[in-house]
Amino acid sequence: MKKLSFDQFTKRIYIKANLKKLYWCWATEEGITAWFLHTAIYSRNGNKLKPYEFVEAGDNYTWKWHNWDGEENGHIIEANGIDKIVFSFAGECEVEVTLKKIDGATLLSLTQSKIPLDEDNKLKIHYGCSNGWTFWLANLKAFLEYGIHLNETEIDLRNKDLAGYEFVNM
Repeated sequence: MKKLSFDQFTKRIYIKANLKKLYWCWATEEGITAWFLHTAIYSRNGNKLKPYEFVEAGDNYTWKWHNWDGEENGHIIEANGIDKIVFSFAGECEVEVTLKKIDGATLLSLTQSKIPLDEDNKLKIHYGCSNGWTFWLANLKAFLEYGIHLNETEIDLRNKDLAGYEFVNM
């Protein structure tokens, strides 16, 4: 059995969608804002990508969520155009998303690694991101299989101190 640790975690989910659609959901502005983000801006060599353009290694991003005033800035580390994308996230962390067709569904595996091991990052990144990715992967499944969103977009949760830790659909 693989050992659990605070420097990384993996989340997996089966989704009844084809690889092309799932990859689009992660690798384009149109796709990632359809189920995950309020706003996504991708750029290559200082030029903004069109909403339908697929990201490539070396591209940069700025992401903004519903119900959170901050933004995440990072870059694409790897993008093979088919079934794997890796991006920087939450500072020095990396997130790897892989897709594999199995028995009429696609197995999506997400691993967030390189999590700093100090107590603050164990709580905010390991605990916070692990919970967050669990919800967002369920939201992606709901979106692709049933055409619904589970995240809260109508009630403003930004003024609640622990909203990001307490609300399961933020």
